[in-house]
Amino acid sequence: MKGLVAVAITAVAAGYGLHALAQGRFDVRPALAPIGTSSSNGLSFAWFYDPTDRAVYVCRSGGDTLECKAKAQLP
Repeated sequence: MKGLVAVAITAVAAGYGLHALAQGRFDVRPALAPIGTSSSNGLSFAWFYDPTDRAVYVCRSGGDTLECKAKAQLP
């Protein structure tokens, strides 16, 4: 009887250990995907798509400065 209880407790503990080990997941976010670029009169624009937020970002570069403030949510 004691042997059966010990085997049952060992099996439950091993099952719980495998379950706890299988719960670990890496949080990997996809990078922003470039959509396109354009330039005119020394200003450059680039569009990026963020699949996590379903948003499009517009970045403007003029000389040494870079601004990525514009953002639009997609439906």
